[in-house]
Amino acid sequence: MRPRGQSGSARDRLLLAAAELMDAAGADTLSTRAVCERAGVQAPTLYHHFGSKQGLIDAVINHGFTQYVQPPSSSGDPVNDIRHGWDRHVQFGLDHPAFYALLYGRVEPGRPCAITAPAHAMLRDLLTVAARQGLLTAPVDDAAEQILAANIGVTLSLITQPPDDRDMALSDRVRDAALAAVLTSTAKQTPQAAPASRSGAALTLRALLDDDPSGLTSGENALLCELLDRLATARTDAG
Repeated sequence: MRPRGQSGSARDRLLLAAAELMDAAGADTLSTRAVCERAGVQAPTLYHHFGSKQGLIDAVINHGFTQYVQPPSSSGDPVNDIRHGWDRHVQFGLDHPAFYALLYGRVEPGRPCAITAPAHAMLRDLLTVAARQGLLTAPVDDAAEQILAANIGVTLSLITQPPDDRDMALSDRVRDAALAAVLTSTAKQTPQAAPASRSGAALTLRALLDDDPSGLTSGENALLCELLDRLATARTDAG
């Protein structure tokens, strides 16, 4: 029997029922029978839409994370948007700890998570904008990996803390340290105010070249990109 007040397609009701049960008790104890009873459908309907219990769990996680990944309106300041993205990531984990633990706790060696890939792409896009403005001190991919690793780590740490004793300032401290490690000291000023450096100029030109490689052959483009990457990561000899 369909639960009172529920409407929508059978697939949507199954997703909602599974999400509610997972949020209450986690995925390990999820019962397909309980999901079907809550959604008001028979077991064959569940398997028709999702193939298996694991297929249902994956669909619930994907649906929930997609809601988080929907980007807000851009402020026009990539650094500000990255900071807000960090805070939204942490809040999502605290609001949905069971989903978050499934997303980042069920990892496989050498296999990136397809579900979280859009969030990673959003961060990389914002860092590319920052690179064009001369605000990065590290290559875009390296900066994205560093920030994301710190973001995930602090979120998991906060989830494990008792809610009444949760140190939310920890997230701010780790966020600011992670950004300071990949941004110029003048990142909050106008791009024109950023100090010139060889690596910074290389990073900026590399990002601009990705946007507009016109006027170069594919070979010239590949060679220039390689040289710029080396300049961006090489350390200048002292003295």
